[in-house]
Amino acid sequence: MTIKRRLAVMIDADNAQAALLPQILEEVNKHGVTVIRRVYGDWTTPQLKGWKDVLHSHALQPMQQFSYTAGKNATDCSLIIDAMDIIYSADVDGICIVSSDSDYTRLATRIRESNLFVMGIGRQDTSPAFVNACDVFAYTEKLCPTPKSNGTKPTASKSTARPPATKAPSEKKSNTNAVPTAKQTKALKKLMQAAVSSSAQEDGWVFLGALGTSLKKIDPAFDPRSYGHKLLSKLVEAVPYIDTRKETRQGGNSVVYVRLKEN
Repeated sequence: MTIKRRLAVMIDADNAQAALLPQILEEVNKHGVTVIRRVYGDWTTPQLKGWKDVLHSHALQPMQQFSYTAGKNATDCSLIIDAMDIIYSADVDGICIVSSDSDYTRLATRIRESNLFVMGIGRQDTSPAFVNACDVFAYTEKLCPTPKSNGTKPTASKSTARPPATKAPSEKKSNTNAVPTAKQTKALKKLMQAAVSSSAQEDGWVFLGALGTSLKKIDPAFDPRSYGHKLLSKLVEAVPYIDTRKETRQGGNSVVYVRLKEN
């Protein structure tokens, strides 16, 4: 039986989207089970109404932090202090920081220094320093669900009525099917070559799970969805410089191995 990591999820409500909470928690659950769920902010302000609507349905504990000085964000200080308390007193194996604020870079580093797993979730414009301080970093743009079709074709309409405006349109669409740029394709090849080389056995083959671990060590923000594939197994099958093979083990379970193709 696999024992999952016990994780504390700490959300900076001033720098995170309440509308993405289900996807955020789903992403965190890929790396462990959440035993602490806290969201920080000044709950006396109307800006956090969206978070108030989802607190109880997702078992979030609101942590009040008044803004004592205009223009100063006290939320990050409160979150950092609580995170340090968790490091020393709580029975957790890791902490997930949900924010795009680079002020949490030192906290992420400190968590790793305590031999705990650290995960970050934020926008794609998050500082690389914060991203690289984490073991794993997930971009919120990649977490948005793909809009489902109801199977009916749209009909032409002469109506000039506009649809209601939505918040953060850049994060309403899924990038799972995004076509990588030439620069991204080149960077991916370099990343894949480094990850395979560092984890391959003597015969050149590497277990797909080990490859995924190596990719995250080199680039904590690596995500196959950035290259148009939901799963790493589909990505390695699509690139021209990787060989793949499947082995069927007892019980009918299949495992995938990969290696670099010979020039």
